Amino acid sequence: MDKNEKEQVVAELTERLRTSETLIVADYRGLTNAEIDGLRTRLLEHGARFAVVKNTLTRRAAEAAGTEALLALLEGPSAIAFVESGGDPIAVAKALGDVARETRILAIRGGMLEGQAMSAEAVENLAKLPPPDVLRAQLVGAIVSPLTTVVALMAAPLRDLLGLIDARVAQLEEAGAEVATAADAESATDAGGTEDNTTEDPRPEAGGEEE
Repeated sequence: MDKNEKEQVVAELTERLRTSETLIVADYRGLTNAEIDGLRTRLLEHGARFAVVKNTLTRRAAEAAGTEALLALLEGPSAIAFVESGGDPIAVAKALGDVARETRILAIRGGMLEGQAMSAEAVENLAKLPPPDVLRAQLVGAIVSPLTTVVALMAAPLRDLLGLIDARVAQLEEAGAEVATAADAESATDAGGTEDNTTEDPRPEAGGEEE
Protein backbone atom coordinates (compact mmCIF):
# COMPACT_ATOMS: atom_id res chain seq x y z
CA MET A 1 0.00 0.00 0.00
CA ASP A 2 1.56 3.26 -1.12
CA LYS A 3 1.27 6.63 0.59
CA ASN A 4 -1.71 7.82 -1.44
CA GLU A 5 -3.63 4.64 -0.70
CA LYS A 6 -2.85 4.98 3.01
CA GLU A 7 -4.04 8.58 3.00
CA GLN A 8 -7.27 7.53 1.33
CA VAL A 9 -7.82 4.77 3.91
CA VAL A 10 -7.18 7.22 6.76
CA ALA A 11 -9.63 9.71 5.25
CA GLU A 12 -12.31 7.04 4.89
CA LEU A 13 -11.77 5.80 8.45
CA THR A 14 -11.86 9.37 9.77
CA GLU A 15 -15.20 9.97 8.08
CA ARG A 16 -16.63 6.71 9.45
CA LEU A 17 -15.47 7.54 12.95
CA ARG A 18 -17.06 10.98 12.74
CA THR A 19 -20.39 9.77 11.40
CA SER A 20 -20.82 6.56 13.43
CA GLU A 21 -22.58 7.18 16.73
CA THR A 22 -21.76 3.65 17.83
CA LEU A 23 -18.85 1.37 17.03
CA ILE A 24 -17.58 -1.84 18.57
CA VAL A 25 -14.00 -3.07 18.37
CA ALA A 26 -13.18 -6.78 18.39
CA ASP A 27 -10.16 -9.03 18.08
CA TYR A 28 -10.90 -11.26 15.10
CA ARG A 29 -7.70 -13.27 15.31
CA GLY A 30 -8.40 -16.95 14.56
CA LEU A 31 -11.61 -16.44 12.58
CA THR A 32 -11.66 -17.91 9.08
CA ASN A 33 -12.45 -15.78 6.06
CA ALA A 34 -15.79 -17.57 5.78
CA GLU A 35 -16.63 -16.73 9.41
CA ILE A 36 -15.66 -13.09 8.90
CA ASP A 37 -17.81 -12.87 5.77
CA GLY A 38 -20.71 -14.49 7.61
CA LEU A 39 -20.37 -12.01 10.47
CA ARG A 40 -20.14 -9.12 8.03
CA THR A 41 -23.39 -10.21 6.35
CA ARG A 42 -25.08 -10.69 9.71
CA LEU A 43 -24.15 -7.20 10.88
CA LEU A 44 -25.27 -5.60 7.64
CA GLU A 45 -28.79 -6.77 8.47
CA HIS A 46 -28.64 -4.57 11.58
CA GLY A 47 -27.18 -1.52 9.85
CA ALA A 48 -23.48 -2.00 10.65
CA ARG A 49 -20.39 -2.45 8.51
CA PHE A 50 -17.70 -4.81 9.82
CA ALA A 51 -14.21 -3.91 8.66
CA VAL A 52 -10.79 -5.33 9.43
CA VAL A 53 -8.51 -2.34 10.04
CA LYS A 54 -4.81 -1.59 10.39
CA ASN A 55 -4.05 -0.18 13.82
CA THR A 56 -1.51 2.39 12.65
CA LEU A 57 -3.89 3.92 10.13
CA THR A 58 -6.86 3.71 12.49
CA ARG A 59 -4.91 5.54 15.20
CA ARG A 60 -4.25 8.37 12.79
CA ALA A 61 -7.92 8.45 11.84
CA ALA A 62 -9.00 8.41 15.49
CA GLU A 63 -6.79 11.39 16.27
CA ALA A 64 -8.11 13.27 13.23
CA ALA A 65 -11.73 12.48 14.15
CA GLY A 66 -11.28 13.42 17.81
CA THR A 67 -12.03 9.91 19.07
CA GLU A 68 -8.83 9.38 21.04
CA ALA A 69 -10.68 7.07 23.46
CA LEU A 70 -10.54 4.49 20.69
CA LEU A 71 -6.73 4.33 20.78
CA ALA A 72 -6.63 2.12 23.88
CA LEU A 73 -8.65 -0.56 22.04
CA LEU A 74 -6.30 -0.83 19.06
CA GLU A 75 -3.93 -3.52 20.28
CA GLY A 76 -3.44 -6.65 18.19
CA PRO A 77 -5.50 -7.63 15.13
CA SER A 78 -8.51 -5.33 15.10
CA ALA A 79 -11.87 -5.21 13.40
CA ILE A 80 -14.52 -2.56 13.91
CA ALA A 81 -18.29 -2.75 13.55
CA PHE A 82 -19.40 0.72 12.47
CA VAL A 83 -23.10 1.21 13.24
CA GLU A 84 -24.50 3.48 10.57
CA SER A 85 -27.30 6.03 10.91
CA GLY A 86 -30.54 4.14 11.41
CA GLY A 87 -28.70 1.01 12.52
CA ASP A 88 -29.50 -0.94 15.68
CA PRO A 89 -26.55 -0.86 18.11
CA ILE A 90 -28.29 -3.27 20.48
CA ALA A 91 -28.77 -5.87 17.75
CA VAL A 92 -25.17 -5.36 16.59
CA ALA A 93 -23.85 -5.91 20.12
CA LYS A 94 -26.01 -9.04 20.44
CA ALA A 95 -24.79 -10.42 17.10
CA LEU A 96 -21.14 -9.89 18.05
CA GLY A 97 -21.76 -11.44 21.46
CA ASP A 98 -23.42 -14.46 19.86
CA VAL A 99 -20.49 -15.00 17.49
CA ALA A 100 -18.05 -14.62 20.37
CA ARG A 101 -19.87 -17.39 22.27
CA GLU A 102 -20.35 -19.60 19.24
CA THR A 103 -16.77 -19.46 17.97
CA ARG A 104 -15.00 -18.93 21.29
CA ILE A 105 -12.52 -17.00 19.14
CA LEU A 106 -13.89 -13.52 18.54
CA ALA A 107 -13.11 -11.27 21.51
CA ILE A 108 -14.91 -7.98 22.06
CA ARG A 109 -12.60 -5.28 23.41
CA GLY A 110 -15.02 -2.40 23.80
CA GLY A 111 -16.28 0.45 21.72
CA MET A 112 -17.81 3.89 21.67
CA LEU A 113 -21.41 5.00 22.10
CA GLU A 114 -22.26 8.59 21.17
CA GLY A 115 -18.70 9.69 21.77
CA GLN A 116 -18.35 7.86 25.09
CA ALA A 117 -15.96 4.95 25.52
CA MET A 118 -17.45 1.53 26.30
CA SER A 119 -15.67 -1.35 27.96
CA ALA A 120 -16.19 -4.95 26.88
CA GLU A 121 -18.55 -5.35 29.84
CA ALA A 122 -20.54 -2.29 28.73
CA VAL A 123 -20.93 -3.80 25.26
CA GLU A 124 -22.18 -7.01 26.88
CA ASN A 125 -24.70 -5.02 28.93
CA LEU A 126 -25.79 -3.20 25.76
CA ALA A 127 -26.50 -6.58 24.18
CA LYS A 128 -28.80 -7.47 27.09
CA LEU A 129 -31.10 -4.51 26.53
CA PRO A 130 -34.53 -5.09 24.94
CA PRO A 131 -35.15 -3.96 21.34
CA PRO A 132 -35.52 -0.20 20.70
CA ASP A 133 -39.32 -0.46 20.28
CA VAL A 134 -39.65 -2.09 23.68
CA LEU A 135 -37.31 0.48 25.21
CA ARG A 136 -39.43 3.30 23.79
CA ALA A 137 -42.57 1.73 25.23
CA GLN A 138 -40.90 1.35 28.62
CA LEU A 139 -39.72 4.96 28.48
CA VAL A 140 -43.20 6.19 27.66
CA GLY A 141 -44.58 4.08 30.49
CA ALA A 142 -42.01 5.50 32.90
CA ILE A 143 -42.96 9.04 31.86
CA VAL A 144 -46.72 8.55 31.82
CA SER A 145 -46.95 6.55 35.05
CA PRO A 146 -45.86 9.39 37.39
CA LEU A 147 -48.14 11.80 35.51
CA THR A 148 -51.05 9.43 35.99
CA THR A 149 -50.24 9.22 39.69
CA VAL A 150 -50.10 13.01 39.98
CA VAL A 151 -53.40 13.39 38.16
CA ALA A 152 -54.97 10.77 40.43
CA LEU A 153 -53.70 12.59 43.52
CA MET A 154 -55.03 15.91 42.23
CA ALA A 155 -58.35 14.39 41.23
CA ALA A 156 -58.90 12.51 44.49
CA PRO A 157 -59.86 15.60 46.59
CA LEU A 158 -62.12 16.77 43.77
CA ARG A 159 -63.88 13.41 43.75
CA ASP A 160 -64.24 13.63 47.54
CA LEU A 161 -65.62 17.17 47.27
CA LEU A 162 -68.14 16.11 44.64
CA GLY A 163 -69.14 13.20 46.85
CA LEU A 164 -69.74 15.53 49.78
CA ILE A 165 -71.74 17.90 47.60
CA ASP A 166 -73.87 15.05 46.27
CA ALA A 167 -74.46 13.77 49.80
CA ARG A 168 -75.43 17.25 51.00
CA VAL A 169 -77.80 17.73 48.06
CA ALA A 170 -79.43 14.39 48.81
CA GLN A 171 -79.71 15.35 52.47
CA LEU A 172 -81.33 18.67 51.62
CA GLU A 173 -83.70 17.01 49.18
CA GLU A 174 -84.71 14.49 51.85
CA ALA A 175 -85.23 17.26 54.41
CA GLY A 176 -87.24 19.24 51.89
CA ALA A 177 -89.42 16.26 51.22
CA GLU A 178 -90.05 15.83 54.96
CA VAL A 179 -90.97 19.52 55.34
CA ALA A 180 -93.33 19.31 52.38
CA THR A 181 -95.00 16.23 53.86
CA ALA A 182 -95.44 17.93 57.22
CA ALA A 183 -96.87 21.04 55.58
CA ASP A 184 -99.36 18.97 53.63
CA ALA A 185 -100.43 17.19 56.81
CA GLU A 186 -100.86 20.48 58.65
CA SER A 187 -102.94 21.92 55.84
CA ALA A 188 -105.16 18.88 55.89
CA THR A 189 -105.64 19.24 59.68
CA ASP A 190 -106.53 22.93 59.41
CA ALA A 191 -109.04 22.22 56.73
CA GLY A 192 -110.72 19.57 58.88
CA GLY A 193 -110.99 21.92 61.94
CA THR A 194 -112.70 24.65 59.94
CA GLU A 195 -115.46 22.30 58.82
CA ASP A 196 -116.18 21.24 62.47
CA ASN A 197 -116.53 24.84 63.68
CA THR A 198 -119.08 25.78 61.03
CA THR A 199 -121.38 22.81 61.66
CA GLU A 200 -124.59 23.82 63.56
CA ASP A 201 -125.93 21.76 66.44
CA PRO A 202 -129.59 20.90 65.64
CA ARG A 203 -130.51 20.90 69.34
CA PRO A 204 -131.70 24.20 70.88
CA GLU A 205 -129.58 25.81 73.49
CA ALA A 206 -130.52 25.10 77.10
CA GLY A 207 -130.84 28.73 77.93
CA GLY A 208 -133.47 29.24 75.28
CA GLU A 209 -135.66 26.56 76.68
CA GLU A 210 -135.56 28.15 80.20
CA GLU A 211 -136.63 31.47 78.86
